[in-house]
Amino acid sequence: MRTPSRRRPRTVAALAAGALLPLSLTGCWKGAAGSGGDSLNVLMVNNPQMQELRKLTAAHFTKETGIKVSFTVLPENDVRDKISQDFANQAGQYDVATLSNYEIPIYARNGWLRPLDTYEAKDTAFDREDILAPIRQSLRGEDGKVYGEPFYGESSFLMYRKDVFEKQNLKMPAHPTWKQVAALAAKADGSQPGMKGICLRGLPGWGELTAPLTTVVNTFGGTWFDKGWKARLDSPEFAKATKFYVDLVREHGEAGAAQSGYAECLNNMTQGKSAMWYDATAGAGSLEAKGSPVKGKIGYVPAPVERTKGSGWLYSWAWGVQKASPKADKAWKFLSWASGKKYERLVGERFGWANVPAGKRSSTYEIPEYRKEAAAFQSVTREAIQGARPTDPGVQPRPAPGIQFVGIPEFTDLGLKVSQEISEAIAGRQSVDSALKTSQGLAEKISEEYEGR
Repeated sequence: MRTPSRRRPRTVAALAAGALLPLSLTGCWKGAAGSGGDSLNVLMVNNPQMQELRKLTAAHFTKETGIKVSFTVLPENDVRDKISQDFANQAGQYDVATLSNYEIPIYARNGWLRPLDTYEAKDTAFDREDILAPIRQSLRGEDGKVYGEPFYGESSFLMYRKDVFEKQNLKMPAHPTWKQVAALAAKADGSQPGMKGICLRGLPGWGELTAPLTTVVNTFGGTWFDKGWKARLDSPEFAKATKFYVDLVREHGEAGAAQSGYAECLNNMTQGKSAMWYDATAGAGSLEAKGSPVKGKIGYVPAPVERTKGSGWLYSWAWGVQKASPKADKAWKFLSWASGKKYERLVGERFGWANVPAGKRSSTYEIPEYRKEAAAFQSVTREAIQGARPTDPGVQPRPAPGIQFVGIPEFTDLGLKVSQEISEAIAGRQSVDSALKTSQGLAEKISEEYEGR
């Protein structure tokens, strides 16, 4: 099926027009990418695994290669805006950036990224065939070339407090439905002082609230667009899923849910404020890390379902090299190190094996230390990644790939605006029906561009 996103819609141009964001520098910034022959400028998201990489870079990568790395680290929503601005303009301020499997095919189509196949082929130690097939495929462009190397891969699953469930005589099904999860959330709510039944993202953002909500929509039988690009946010299935999500988080979710994203839910789960959490499999590493108050207390089961067999998403934070960068060779050395097997061992030995940025390499799951330390979640994570269906995530055909997103450039803007409407409903400032009425109008504007093509 031909995807209309081959063309360059007006939203792509808008990516470059965002306002400049303040920089949060974690290294000594040198200015433009070409200002130092033995340096790289890297723009990345402020996830815990990236912060650990920053701490290891000078003492290991720079010591081994002589290449200094200056990092700009920003929250997820901010870093996406900054990357799209710099890469769309091919400004060359940054040599390398963290991109996801949503952006990479789009950026590759627009000529903003450097293909990496030649580097992979020459660098035999990198072992490209070791990368898990779903992740490897998701980082290719329409031309079949590789444009990103994964730092870690993830799907989504349900995390729950085993000790709390045992004390409350609650049983988590091996493959729960969302209705079962809602019932468990009601019973677990208040089981400990300050503990809520579940944590779900409510923070606006296409990569925040929109991600888990869309997986719920998929398994309830809904879709953003049907195969003919007709907007379907006003369908009964989409409405039912959204009302379910909003009601669940309002009745049994965290305080301040409309301002809670991945980081806030991770903190709530770590601090014993949530009995359950549905989110990225990557969160398990932090929950099981050395020193975590809940280490050994968490159980992990597949993403809840309703009408589909599975509902976990597929995602990868990966490294992309800006095409305008004059330092592609040095950039590859950084990518090879940061996405390589040796780096995973370095993290395991330095920060603990549960902290390894996994979900991308088959060999990771063969490391005895990792298998032992990550025993609680490693097999569930790998199965979720291997079972993800980005081209067929629901009950009906889709016009573009994506599980927790729609793989078109316009989705960054659409997903953000719709999430703002839903977040307002979570905050109690409007009804779900009102939120979806506005959202349907926004989606219909995208339909007008794509229908009939």
